[in-house]
Amino acid sequence: MRQNSFNALRLLVAFILLGFLLVRPVLADVDEDEDRDTRKWQERVVDFPAAPLPENLQSFYVSAATDNEFFVDATSLTVGPDGVVRYVLVIQSAGGVRNVSFEGLRCETRERRVYAFGRPDGTWSKSRNESWQRVRDVPANRHHAVLFYDYFCPGGAIVSGADEGRDALRRGGHPESRRR
Repeated sequence: MRQNSFNALRLLVAFILLGFLLVRPVLADVDEDEDRDTRKWQERVVDFPAAPLPENLQSFYVSAATDNEFFVDATSLTVGPDGVVRYVLVIQSAGGVRNVSFEGLRCETRERRVYAFGRPDGTWSKSRNESWQRVRDVPANRHHAVLFYDYFCPGGAIVSGADEGRDALRRGGHPESRRR
């Protein structure tokens, strides 16, 4: 009788191991499908916009902790079919120093990137860093988090188009922003 119990136990262990071996390829396929979905995203080719003009700059509030002024060139704002909100950002320091950059936000992944930096003559210098960076709500570069949460990706969802983004800038924030 003891031999039969031992054989039954061995048979049970063999079935369990066989079950794991059969389930493992199914789980691996799920993981590969998720990876394939990520790889399917293709960023479109980006053309640099015209240099920003003062009359097209829309200010937005970042924080009382900075004396800098922050602007988006409203005419440069686009929402691409690839799910990226692109815009020209202008940061003006209290001392008069002006930084201009052409940037993008990916609401789906909460990432940002800089495509180019503006030169004083109105031309662009392509960024050497082409990687996407996580949007973080930290004091340094907080303007990216503000644009993400309060204007272009309210609740993590992308605005429906450039007009909705421009409207959010005019209003001082998107009506569906979590922080309003």
